[in-house]
Amino acid sequence: MSDSYSASYAAAGVDITAGYKAVELMKSHIARTLTSGVCSDVGGFGGLFELDTTGMERPVLVSGTDGVGTKLKLAFLMDKHDTVGIDCVAMCVNDIICCGAKPLFFLDYIACGKNVPERIAQIVSGVAEGCVQSGAALIGGETAEMPGFYPEEEYDLAGFSVGVVDKKAIIDNSAMAAGDVVIALPSSGVHSNGFSLVRKVFDVEHRDIKTPLESLGGKSIGETLLTPTRIYVKPMLELFKSVKVKGVSHITGGGFYENIPRSIPQGLGAVIDKSAVKVLPVFELIAKEGNIPERDMFNTFNMGVGMSVIVAEQEADKALEILRAHGENAYVIGHVAESEDKVRIC
Repeated sequence: MSDSYSASYAAAGVDITAGYKAVELMKSHIARTLTSGVCSDVGGFGGLFELDTTGMERPVLVSGTDGVGTKLKLAFLMDKHDTVGIDCVAMCVNDIICCGAKPLFFLDYIACGKNVPERIAQIVSGVAEGCVQSGAALIGGETAEMPGFYPEEEYDLAGFSVGVVDKKAIIDNSAMAAGDVVIALPSSGVHSNGFSLVRKVFDVEHRDIKTPLESLGGKSIGETLLTPTRIYVKPMLELFKSVKVKGVSHITGGGFYENIPRSIPQGLGAVIDKSAVKVLPVFELIAKEGNIPERDMFNTFNMGVGMSVIVAEQEADKALEILRAHGENAYVIGHVAESEDKVRIC
């Protein structure tokens, strides 16, 4: 613990000793994420990571950054702060894996109105869990106490991750062709997108979100919405080892219509069988309570599909077998066709 203390700074609303305490509380969580490449301790001016490029001809670094968005409002209302860190990591590493890259390390940034060390440690525990799930090391971060900018009980959370892939193994859609198969990896729920609309539909600030609902399988609205984003890194890395993957899309804000086209070349489009999509109950409830058209639902939410993968038809069964063997209940939702429409849901 540092001897540093400023009474004047504390009088202005910033308690630097709370920051030191938060670091001490989070160290056990950070320790869970350490990998062989880490060569620095928390508390330095930078996180050091030794890059092992053994077996790679031309290593390429891949980076991703994102936040949790207004899903944090649910964490405030539920006073539950140990899962949003998983969301933060997931939004970064799930993007990196779309390029075929293995995440190496992660850094977080927490800005708050008041540094409550126990709450900061809870947040970081979630970040650490997300890092463990993705095989990334948590090598640094920043907690900024900003009184007068954020309310005392609120905070924002963002993160940044770096991964690596051999240049020849970068996911390349140039070989994609009509007849290729679109595979869905199920989501765990709303993940971390569309929450401005979700909060409006459920009017979360002015209704009971803690009472279990039969339509949500006995879970409350709050509990359901706080379900952390699923991390697909490890199953996808296993898939890359044995199957030629032609395209990967992380289904985030913008839903099917915005994200699936990002992995498909000009002249081709994805034809999605709507009846094959296993829509989660939470999306049915959102559509019903918000009177939201089906087109808007598929253009805003993941609808139960957190990631889509495109492979050749002859490799589809093998891909499904590998993904299922590594915990993903993957299934086919469509195919690739010659089309000027990037996505058709029919």
